[in-house]
Amino acid sequence: MRKLGVGLIGTGFMGKSHAMAWRAAASFSGEVQPVLVSVADIDGAAAEKAAQQYGFQRWTTHWQDLIDDPEIDVISITSPNRFHAEQSLAAIAAGKHVHCEKPLAPNSEIAEQMYRAAEKAGVVTQVGFNYIKNPLLKLAKNMIAAGELGDITGFRGIHAEDFMTSPQVPWSWRLDPTGGAGAVADLGSHILGMARFLLGPITGLFADLDTVVKSRPEHAGSSVMKAVEVDDIARLTVKFARGCAGQIEANWVASGHKMQLGFEVTGTRGSLIFNQERFNELQFFQFGGNEAQNGFRTLVAGPEHAPYGLFCPAAGHQIGFNDLKTIEMLEFIQSISQGNAIGPDFKEAFEIQKLVDAAVASSRERSWISI
Repeated sequence: MRKLGVGLIGTGFMGKSHAMAWRAAASFSGEVQPVLVSVADIDGAAAEKAAQQYGFQRWTTHWQDLIDDPEIDVISITSPNRFHAEQSLAAIAAGKHVHCEKPLAPNSEIAEQMYRAAEKAGVVTQVGFNYIKNPLLKLAKNMIAAGELGDITGFRGIHAEDFMTSPQVPWSWRLDPTGGAGAVADLGSHILGMARFLLGPITGLFADLDTVVKSRPEHAGSSVMKAVEVDDIARLTVKFARGCAGQIEANWVASGHKMQLGFEVTGTRGSLIFNQERFNELQFFQFGGNEAQNGFRTLVAGPEHAPYGLFCPAAGHQIGFNDLKTIEMLEFIQSISQGNAIGPDFKEAFEIQKLVDAAVASSRERSWISI
């Protein structure tokens, strides 16, 4: 049995999700077994706690220690956006495989450097667009490809949450312009990636980006206000290479929405509707039959939608967010084992980052941007 040493950078929300996913993946990964070797966080107490909680063999306050560790084969990066490039490139230079959270880089130029470095080094990469690992998203992609919706006529996509709605939410790394754009990068990259996953390349767009909250407290409880230089809402009109068009919104000040990541794909024969807030369900409409009884029907996730069956033997019992992350890590392990990326890899993340950059440029220039 082959051991795959894992080093984790970061112990926040996504760091915890990665740790749990790597542990769970060990139950399903077969001949390649992930081993939690070391975790790094600038906060030593957080690193030590994570090591004890998730079973890492050791911990450190210096991420470079993971790069230098000969027992580590894979680096999992969950640090703030502005550190992704430095940490990924260091891991690649050391010949280690890299899983990095999204957005991959502050801009597409840096993202391109990262994916080309990985290709040259021959290491496998993956980026954390875990929502497309949903078995029902794979079903939707296959249904579209099989022509069950007919010719595709339109796409409407949204990723809306409300965690930045209050003006009292303090300034944080998400608002740091050195890490890239705002909602269009943080949330928009997910729905843009999902649009590409379902319908293929986007060839042009027009965007309007808006900063709703102009300044925020420098830190929690502070009376010192710091200017916000990134967007809170992004609205895009996009054109796909396949010939159809669509609208996409990214919004982190959408009151009442906790995880409205969803889409509607319409075609000449039918349509599909999905919402991450009910992500074990896919709504499917198809013309035909008795018009008096026509309408959407609900497709419920079950073991026939692989790899749902790894987690539960019964339909309708639901899988969750961390299960999607586990599927992501399982496919990453498979990619490493087979030597080819299942993806989304650094190259796909670069393509998505080009769309984010184009949206920023379009809003600034008030013009259509060709991709």
